[in-house]
Amino acid sequence: MPLIPQSDYKPPFYLFNAHLQTIIPSLFRKVEGVQYTRERIDTTDGDFLDLDWSCKGNTRIAIISHGLEGDSYRPYVRGMVKELNGSGWDALAWNFRGCSGEINRNLRFYHSGATEDLEEVIWHVLQKNQYHTIALVGFSLGGNLTLKYLGEQSKNIYPQIKKAVVFSVPCDLQTGSLKMAGFGNKIYMTRFLRHLRKKVQAKAALMPDKIHDREYHRIKTFRDFDDRYTAPLHGFKDAIDYWTQCSSRNFLHGIAIPTLIVNAKNDPFLSPECFPENQVKELSNVFLEIPEEGGHCGFYNKDLHGKYWSEERAIRFLET
Repeated sequence: MPLIPQSDYKPPFYLFNAHLQTIIPSLFRKVEGVQYTRERIDTTDGDFLDLDWSCKGNTRIAIISHGLEGDSYRPYVRGMVKELNGSGWDALAWNFRGCSGEINRNLRFYHSGATEDLEEVIWHVLQKNQYHTIALVGFSLGGNLTLKYLGEQSKNIYPQIKKAVVFSVPCDLQTGSLKMAGFGNKIYMTRFLRHLRKKVQAKAALMPDKIHDREYHRIKTFRDFDDRYTAPLHGFKDAIDYWTQCSSRNFLHGIAIPTLIVNAKNDPFLSPECFPENQVKELSNVFLEIPEEGGHCGFYNKDLHGKYWSEERAIRFLET
């Protein structure tokens, strides 16, 4: 039932393909007026997470999870923070391990299924006793993480968490990774792997006896990277095991609060399996909206530096 039959998003005529709709907002958008206050919290396993708060004294807060190799300063995060603040919400954009400008302490990094870190952030927010309403917002990898968390918690979720909205989510990590390995996505894959190598090198400088980047030039795909680093560092057998255990489509049936998934049909990162239409038709709490266009974490409106459709859509859902 909650398959939304039609989306009202339409890109400007000059962004006529998925790659322009993805790249232009990522590279050229500027979001003014967002001022963060950073807080570092220690995790239960001896590491740390850096949280960036944008508070206006509200009793509602949205916790925002960024995408692969993103951070709290990405335009899509700051744009969402600005719109939330303007609509009566405080916002907390948290940085995954190693994504805040300083490499994390432990050998492990972050990954698509590391819901224990999202739990640490939520628990920290709850301890402030300030917010009666919490919303979760996620983009791409952060969207997968959010959906997995909600499905794991199911009916045991904290009562303050009322709704969730996620965008551009690779709900099926295996087929999504295969799609990213295709020729048409070579520019994105090269960029991601270059950024990930910097993380590996920073980690190797701290603990050279445990990790290194020798022969890194042989890594060409996410499967190569996940087989070599993600899986062994985080307790998975291999990339396939990691993808299977962490794909959010396997957790949708457990979600117990209203949750909106927005995946553009032309998203260059997403495989057909990342659009769980048949599953959602059988669920009462998960809504799936598939705009014809939008790219990956794009959803550009007419003004490059203004409010984006994704931000308007999130507020509409949260306020309904």
